[in-house]
Amino acid sequence: MQSLSWSNSKVKEVWQIACAQLELELSNGVYNIWILPNPLTKVTISQGKAIAVINSPTGFYSTNVKNKFGAHLQRVLSGVIGKPVEISYQISSPALNKSKQSQTTSDSRGGGNNNSSSPSASLIGSTSLVRSHSPIGSNSAQSPRAEDLFSQASVESVEKNQSAVRAKNIGLRQDYSFETFAVSSSNEMAHAAASAVSKNPGEAYNPLFLYGGVGVGKTHLMQAIGRNILLHQPTAKVIYSTSEEFTNQIVNAIQTKSTIRFKERYRTADVLLLDDVQFIAGKDSVQEEFFHTFNALAKNNKQIVLTSDRPPHEILLLEGRLRSRLEAGLMIDIQQPSFELRTAILLIKSKAAGIPIEIEMAKMIASRVDSARKIGGILNSLKSEIELNGQELTPELIEHILITEVDQKRPQIKAQIQQVIKTVSNHYYLKQQVVKGKSRKKKITLARHIAMYVCKEDLGEPYAEIGRWFSGRDHSTVMHAYHKIQEMTAKDESLAQEISAIRMSLIGMR
Repeated sequence: MQSLSWSNSKVKEVWQIACAQLELELSNGVYNIWILPNPLTKVTISQGKAIAVINSPTGFYSTNVKNKFGAHLQRVLSGVIGKPVEISYQISSPALNKSKQSQTTSDSRGGGNNNSSSPSASLIGSTSLVRSHSPIGSNSAQSPRAEDLFSQASVESVEKNQSAVRAKNIGLRQDYSFETFAVSSSNEMAHAAASAVSKNPGEAYNPLFLYGGVGVGKTHLMQAIGRNILLHQPTAKVIYSTSEEFTNQIVNAIQTKSTIRFKERYRTADVLLLDDVQFIAGKDSVQEEFFHTFNALAKNNKQIVLTSDRPPHEILLLEGRLRSRLEAGLMIDIQQPSFELRTAILLIKSKAAGIPIEIEMAKMIASRVDSARKIGGILNSLKSEIELNGQELTPELIEHILITEVDQKRPQIKAQIQQVIKTVSNHYYLKQQVVKGKSRKKKITLARHIAMYVCKEDLGEPYAEIGRWFSGRDHSTVMHAYHKIQEMTAKDESLAQEISAIRMSLIGMR
C-alpha cells in the first residue's frame, strides 16, 4: 500500500490542535520546557497507521520527551489524527536547517566566510536554536536557566506528570480526580471516605465498599483514590481492574499454567481497586481466588476499594465468607445525583472539555439526563458538532442533541405513586403531607398538580386512583390538574425542565 505524506500546513494544524490539548493536560512549566521545543514536522499515513516525526533540538530533549511523555504524545496525536500513531524522534530542527540554508546562501553571495561546516558554527547554531525555543516565558531570548529547570516547582510538575503517566498505564482516567468530582448531599460521605483512604491507604476504612446505580460516580471516586495515592506515593503498586478483567486473567492464568504469576501480581499489591464486584458472584473459581487475594492484602494492611451496583447482602450467589469480609469495612450508598448536582457536574465537565456552557444551558441539559455518564455523552456530541461540523453552541443545538440522544432513548419510569409524591416534594422542599393535603398556596398547588401530571402521564394511573392519594380528590380535579400542567409546559420552558429533572430522579431510582 502506497504511503501518503501530509502537507506541511496540515501537519502544522495537527500539531497546533495537539499542543492545545497538551497545554490543558500538562503544567505550564512541563509544557514549556519539554513540549514546545519539539515540533511535529512530518506525518505519513501507511496501512491505516500514522507515522509522526518529532524533531528535537538536542539528544537530551529527545530522550527525555520520549521516556517521560512518549505515551502521552502518542495518545493525544492518535486522538487528533484519528489513527494509531507511531512516533519517530529525530535530532534536527527546521529552524536550524533554515539558519544553515540562509548562511550558505549568504556565503555563496559573498556575504561572509563559509564556516557552516565547522564545529564552532554548529555549536552556535544549536545554541541559537535552543534560545529561539526558550521555554521560560514567551518573550525571553535566553536559554532556560538550570535553577529554573530544576527548581522545586519544576520538579513537582515533572513528578505530577510522571504520576499521571503511571496512572494512565494502570488504566486510570485523567479526568477522574477529586478536583473534577462534584460533591452534594447525595455523595459527600463517599467523597470524604475516599479522600481519607487516598491519604492513608490501608489504615482508614479497609475495605471501602462503594455502591449505587449507574452514573452516580463510584468509578470516578475509586480512580481518584488511585490517582491521589500515586501522586503522593509514586512507588506504590496500584492495581485497577474490573471484575470482568479479573475473571479473564484468572481463566488465562489457568489455561497458560501461570497462576503463580497471577497470584504474585495481585497479592503483592499496595492498593487493589476492583470495579463492579457483583459480577464475580456465581463464579466459584473466581470467588475462591479473590477470597484468598483479599485475605493476603488485608493481612498486610494493603488498601482494598470495591464498587458494586448493590450492597453485599443483595448480591445473589456471593459466597457467605466473602460477603462477611466485604461487609467488615465501610459500606457507602451513593444516591442518584440531584438536579443541582447534575448541573454542577456538567459545568465541571464542560470546562474540562473546553466547551464554555452558560448555566442556563447547563440546566437545560441537566434536567433531561439522569447520570454523570450520560452528561459525558452529551458533551461529546456537542464537542463533535462544534469542532467537526462547525456548529455554534446554541440552545437549539442542545435541544437537537437532547432529542436525539435522550428523548428518543428515554427509559420507562418504573415507580409507584408514593415515590412520585416523595420525589416532587423533595424537589420543591415540601413535606409530602403538605403536597397531598388541602393547602391552596401557589407553590404547594403547583407541586401537587405536577405530581398528579406525572402519575398520569408517565405511570398511566387512572384519575380516580391518583385522586385517592391526594386526600381523596375526585377524578375531575386530577383531570383538570393534568391538562393545566400540559398547557403550562408547552409555554413555560423552565417548568418543562423542572418536570424533566423530576423524571430523571424517578428513572434513577432502584
